Amino acid sequence: MEELTLDPENPQQPEKGAEPAAADTQPQVTALEEGQVVDYISGTAIKETPKEKVRQRIARALVHEHGIDPHDMARDFPVTVSEEGASRKRTKKADIAIFESGAKHVTANLLRVVVCKPEPKRGKNVVKIREPEQAKQDLADLQELMGNEDRPRCVDGMWTDGVDFFFLKKVVRDFGVTFEDRSDWEVADGTIGSRTVASHQRLRQADPEMLKIAFQRCHNYIHGNEGMPKDAAFWQFLYLLFAKMYDERVTRGTGRGRFRTGLNEMFDDDGRAAISTRVKGLFEDVKTEYKGVFKASDEISLSNRALAFIVSEIAPYDLTGTDVDAKGIAYQELVGTNLRGDRGQYFTPRGAVNLMVEMLDPQEDETVLDPTCGTGGFLQATLKHLRDSWKKDAGTFGFPDTEEERVRYADRLKEYAEKHLMGADFDPFLVRATTMAIMTLAQTTGNVFHMDSLAFPRGHLPGVEQAQEKIKLGEKVDVLLTNPPFGADIPVSDESVLGSFRNGIAKSWGRDPVTGEPKESLTSRPSSMAPEQLFIQRAIEWVKPGGRIGIVLPNGILSNPGPTDEAIRRYILENCWVLASVELPVETFVVDANVNILTTLLFLKRKTGQEVQNHRMGTEKPYPVFMAVAEKVGFDRRGNDLFKREPNGEFVVETEVVMERLRIGDKVVTRPLKRSKKVIDNDLPVIAERYREFRAKHPVPGADPRKVAGAGA
Repeated sequence: MEELTLDPENPQQPEKGAEPAAADTQPQVTALEEGQVVDYISGTAIKETPKEKVRQRIARALVHEHGIDPHDMARDFPVTVSEEGASRKRTKKADIAIFESGAKHVTANLLRVVVCKPEPKRGKNVVKIREPEQAKQDLADLQELMGNEDRPRCVDGMWTDGVDFFFLKKVVRDFGVTFEDRSDWEVADGTIGSRTVASHQRLRQADPEMLKIAFQRCHNYIHGNEGMPKDAAFWQFLYLLFAKMYDERVTRGTGRGRFRTGLNEMFDDDGRAAISTRVKGLFEDVKTEYKGVFKASDEISLSNRALAFIVSEIAPYDLTGTDVDAKGIAYQELVGTNLRGDRGQYFTPRGAVNLMVEMLDPQEDETVLDPTCGTGGFLQATLKHLRDSWKKDAGTFGFPDTEEERVRYADRLKEYAEKHLMGADFDPFLVRATTMAIMTLAQTTGNVFHMDSLAFPRGHLPGVEQAQEKIKLGEKVDVLLTNPPFGADIPVSDESVLGSFRNGIAKSWGRDPVTGEPKESLTSRPSSMAPEQLFIQRAIEWVKPGGRIGIVLPNGILSNPGPTDEAIRRYILENCWVLASVELPVETFVVDANVNILTTLLFLKRKTGQEVQNHRMGTEKPYPVFMAVAEKVGFDRRGNDLFKREPNGEFVVETEVVMERLRIGDKVVTRPLKRSKKVIDNDLPVIAERYREFRAKHPVPGADPRKVAGAGA
């Protein structure tokens, strides 16, 4: 298949004239009224109904995942259908109609049709996923649109309500027409044959929203159809996800893997049994390969029906080639709803995570550690940040990866994760979940240690010994990113842990009666401390001199007038350069953690021993500190998207240009796809940009860490 790349600044017509002129892709919408959205197909303003939300999601996925040009789609396309048992005809509309590339939008050129319905309302329980035989009436409606011998080219149909997805393949034979169930559409646009995605061996890169839905559907199928508790369903899905990633890695470029469905395997008992045999054998190989992640007792305990469903859902995706961020969003969404802990683990929202990684800007030769990694958000964001930086350096940021780039970037991410990406957590389930997340993004298990980071380098948990080699305090870590557990209700009172902090923060503090400054008590010491207080000292101790720290803290530590909090602030100033402080609104953690807590992102750089002495002697020169207050983070207290508005109340709209790889005739063309979209009201990306501007004027204070590698603290 020939491929063309079009300059986004000067898009040219492909040879066959199939692509519309550049002006045709210009968005027509400049502002939106309440309740409106920009149609992904036509670029016009339309009412955002529940059904429309599903249609827009599917239209976007047809472009992103299948490479179908939106100019080859039409919404509400009228199709003439025959009344059953009568000669009368009537008109019925296809919610999305897909035509031959570059051809007129007429019935003779119709190749595929989509029926969209509103997403069903959800109660406290998940929506149970239906089987094709349970949706006969819905499939009958789809068959009517696809037609019989009168529309021989319209061979593919999809019915969806955003939760259920049904696919039909029309097969025209000498003795009539049959409609066969399929697990998905072929990737090859316009293919008339009856092969499946697996037989094409052309897997597709996932749209973030659709991959998230696929992950949720798999989890919900196990929970709702197998009767498993949510946590058990979660682990069963992760076993299969790991098997999928492993299968891609070991079979790439060799032909068929084992994680696949045949033509009709998932729709009969023998086929489901064959899928089960293949995938369970694959998982045994996974356990052998990753003994440190899986136990011998781990097993896939799903029914053949459930296992076949999940394989059919995720087999069509090329997870290795799918964007790191898309996989991270889907994985984090699923993990976050199933592994919320009871030890103050408030998993950090993606916006805050991305801001912290962006501001600290870890490099490919720097070791990054999150000592309270939870579900691995900071580690995943670091991998995305590196990949984005490589594409920016190459001038290809915003363009889809070529096959060569996918392989090259995957190899670089794998090498980085194995050498430089470190995580630790006290919770063994979170350690396992983060390990699987890194595997999903970087094709390796990385370095995630099961240990108590406050007790390190001591402790009884199994990850301590390996961690002592790779992340020794003060010697190995260049960048530390963390959101430690908060709260006085989970105090650290074990003296074997507190003893390590008696030389720093773990002291009793009063006030000097003369100066009013914090003064250490010589007769008492605290029997317990909040974990976030101790994590400040541990974070500083962990990085090299010149190393950078990003830490989420409750505002009280930075603003309370009490002597203990003031002493902690003085400890920070003595041992670190303060790079930046970003205060977050309460909405940040209300949605993800259901707690009203005001937090600040504090960015630090550890001082060298000489710089600490300069501070103590009063010879340290003043330096500027970047400070910002975020008022909006893109969503409200209920988790709904928050959009910017004009003074008259209309939504602000901007033009988004995305480079898509589309199928134009017999060529694959990379071209700019312009669409209007509502602007999310989020201060965090603006703060990241302002910080870059600040640093352009004010270099990072202190010695260059690359020149002080041997300096002591």
